[in-house]
Amino acid sequence: MAGLNVSIAFLFLVVGVCQALRWLSKRLLSPGTYGCLARELAGSLGLCTSCLELRMLVEIGPWGGGFGPDVALTLLFLLFVVHGASFDGASANPTVSLQEFLLLESNLAATAAKLLAQGVGTGLGWAVTKLYWSWELTHFHLIQNLIASECSSSIHTSLHDAAFVEGTCSFLFHLVLLKLRRSHQMYWVPGLAATVTFLTYTARPFTGAFFNPALATVATFHCSGNSFWDYVQVYWLGPLAGMLAALLLYQGNVPRLFKKNLLYSQKSKYKIPKARVAAHMERDEPRQKRRGEKSNSEPHA
Repeated sequence: MAGLNVSIAFLFLVVGVCQALRWLSKRLLSPGTYGCLARELAGSLGLCTSCLELRMLVEIGPWGGGFGPDVALTLLFLLFVVHGASFDGASANPTVSLQEFLLLESNLAATAAKLLAQGVGTGLGWAVTKLYWSWELTHFHLIQNLIASECSSSIHTSLHDAAFVEGTCSFLFHLVLLKLRRSHQMYWVPGLAATVTFLTYTARPFTGAFFNPALATVATFHCSGNSFWDYVQVYWLGPLAGMLAALLLYQGNVPRLFKKNLLYSQKSKYKIPKARVAAHMERDEPRQKRRGEKSNSEPHA
């Protein structure tokens, strides 16, 4: 269990460093630069580093550490709760940033800056994790370094099924995100963490359950077993299609592309009973008749 304790300490250290980076950049940079670049970079750095360490525990833990996947899933849930509470509005996920762009909540320049920061953050997280593993502080890291050169693809099903799995995970994730994003932090943080944990447990045997293009790029694109285009279809196009489907189902339209609601009719929120409308019209008829008689009785010049 000593190796597990070292990993847990590393995860807490990552959260602390990213929080300090956010605190420092918030005071040194303008709000726009902080929101589009520094916040997303810190969030992506923390998410990538933490997920790579957890992925290593899931793969090596059952036979190298004597603990089951339930330990890693518990850590995953707690990690997303902590990240959700400390991200300060960052998504660390390209499909979420694109969703904000399609909802007219972000312009093109800000979205491009967020995507760039997410790419740099995940790349930096991958480099930091590799450096940390090279120190071989635990036997988990020693085993990871030995098998790193023989990294194999996380796709363990057909290409179309894998894209469908990643798209379905992204669809459910974004549907929950759209439903909870206006809720209090006390509700949406554990709600999203539980959703991510459930989807990871369900889909990990098939694709690794990334449903995050930036995270999947640094975690599995360099592994043998599939071509670059195969990975693009599964880990980029699949989540993007899932996000668009969730947005269309929730909104009925895509505001950035078209305004017409294709699924839901635009009805008034307050409905007036027909009987009340008829009674109101009956009361108005005598008044209108009296007004007409009065106007006819007036002398004409």
